[in-house]
Amino acid sequence: MSNVASCVAGNLATVAFASEFELHTIKTNPGPSLTREEKPAPGAGKSFKQQRAADAGIQARADKVLRAFNTWSFKREQPSDPQLMLRFVADAIAVQAAIPFVLYWGKGPRHETGAYEIQCLEFLSGLAARIRNVYAPGAAIKLILTDTHAELNGHSRANITHYFDDVTAIAGQRGFQTCWLGDLVKAAGNLAAAAPLDETVSAEMLGKLMASAEKWYNGGGTVEEGALRYLRMNLIEQRVVERTFPGAIFVTFNGSELRGLFPRQLPIFYMYSLRRGMAVKPWFLPAEPKTADVSADPANLPRSL
Repeated sequence: MSNVASCVAGNLATVAFASEFELHTIKTNPGPSLTREEKPAPGAGKSFKQQRAADAGIQARADKVLRAFNTWSFKREQPSDPQLMLRFVADAIAVQAAIPFVLYWGKGPRHETGAYEIQCLEFLSGLAARIRNVYAPGAAIKLILTDTHAELNGHSRANITHYFDDVTAIAGQRGFQTCWLGDLVKAAGNLAAAAPLDETVSAEMLGKLMASAEKWYNGGGTVEEGALRYLRMNLIEQRVVERTFPGAIFVTFNGSELRGLFPRQLPIFYMYSLRRGMAVKPWFLPAEPKTADVSADPANLPRSL
């Protein structure tokens, strides 16, 4: 199991890159002259101009980086908050750090990785390459392995560990890091217990959660109970993730109809999973591709949380 300390330590904290300056002008009406201490220091105006130029340069680079990956080659719909996403990109550039991305990685019926996991990770690598082509530090992509969701769906700990160990290995080959969602929740302590579990949830979201539970829930109790447990878990986990990775862009293969399940303080990048036009999650597909899987309209493929 991944060490949660390394997961949290790998997090990029948001860094403010814009400083506030106050210009002091000298009044032209008669009055006492400025003392030596009150006079602007030589070169102060130049320093201000240099800072303004530096900030403008960071903003221009951030725009360029954002355009590199925020395209219809990768996104399935517009991000939740493009301006916040741009700010996070600029914050990373200001300290010459990689652009941070985090995403949930789940588990389906299979206990080992297959061709679709590799295809999905290669697609993510393509996004990272787009960024690296315009910004040398590139992207730092972290997969949050959702062991909590897998356990809820009735998978054994041994099978969960086997699958996620495989994912960690093939993700590591592409320079991606992983951590376990259960570890993050445990490390959060009281924060996890303080989640707003009584928030209003739309009928559309509940309907989608129910449809997903009917396909994949094999835990105790009814399907409806499983869907509600899943909802409560997400309301806790969204807060844990946004506080663990406060400067990260959150990637999901879901659409904006499930926005309420994702970290509220992070910009959400709604991304295709395998290639443009395909949003089905790889862990719910069979181990090896079939012709029908590759050519079918993505709307007809199984979708789940």
